[in-house]
Amino acid sequence: MSYEYRKMSPEERNEVVDTRKNQGYPLHAPPHPYRDIGWYLITGTNFEHKPIMHLPTRRATFQEQLLTTFQEIGAKVDGWVILSNHYHLLSGEIGLPIISSALKLLHGRTSRAWNLKDNLTGKRRVWYKFTDRAIRNEAHYFQALNYIHYNPIKHGYVSDPYIWKWSSLHEYFEIQGRDWLRHIWHQYPSKNFGNGWDD
Repeated sequence: MSYEYRKMSPEERNEVVDTRKNQGYPLHAPPHPYRDIGWYLITGTNFEHKPIMHLPTRRATFQEQLLTTFQEIGAKVDGWVILSNHYHLLSGEIGLPIISSALKLLHGRTSRAWNLKDNLTGKRRVWYKFTDRAIRNEAHYFQALNYIHYNPIKHGYVSDPYIWKWSSLHEYFEIQGRDWLRHIWHQYPSKNFGNGWDD
């Protein structure tokens, strides 16, 4: 929705805003209806899907900062992937308001650092507000995990997920092994997971 808004007619924009008002959602930000302690699939996206994290060093540094941030707030992280214009994170055992505050600070720090580095201070917005999906059950959890690990293939970066360095897949491979990963992949296929919101 966020990337389509600018392409809408004034009437379509008004309809979107009215719908959001009626549902009690923020007018120009993703709604976060579930705020309790639980598991969430978190997605952070560079504004207008611009590939601001295109440099491997930037992805590596951001991965370290993201995982450190979640460790500092006491959140458990069971999966992640960092791409050139967005990331996904499977996190739990903490409430969404704490996650939201931590991401606001992290996104602010990285925006400043990257805009300074790219000589775009005051000229470029780096992040869109994060989105979340509450994990409903075990099957949903493993579908989200598989989706995270498959994401570099989905977006055309690689043909083999093991090639992509900025992902939790490597830790699962070392700890659980390839057979476990295959079993989870076949038992909980991600199918159309992400259609309509991660295209």
